[in-house]
Amino acid sequence: MPGDWYERGLKVRKEVLTPEYVEQALKNVDEFSAPLQEMVTEHCWGWLWNREGLPRKTRSLVNIAMLCVLNRPHELKIHVKGALRNGCTKEEIREVLLQVGVYAGVPAAVDGFRNAREAFKDAGA
Repeated sequence: MPGDWYERGLKVRKEVLTPEYVEQALKNVDEFSAPLQEMVTEHCWGWLWNREGLPRKTRSLVNIAMLCVLNRPHELKIHVKGALRNGCTKEEIREVLLQVGVYAGVPAAVDGFRNAREAFKDAGA
């Protein structure tokens, strides 16, 4: 059975990504994908996002950069919306994407800007 990290992670995950998004993700869990969802909720959202070393806003900006560099557009859009909920501004997100362009390549930044703009539109920002 999932322990305290799972419950703490579920709480943060819903706060950052919205309860509707998380409930939909968990609704689609089957026997094959259940261990992945448990791992993500416990380790990413429970253990890491509950650490005091960085505020949520900073974690969001770091995630945006990493997901952009890794070319994960679906996750990038989700985390851009979460970053807005965590208090990041569009300007801060833009600066992160510009930094991605210099350190990871212009094509990564171009896709990052494209996906961020879609996420802003979806979020009404």
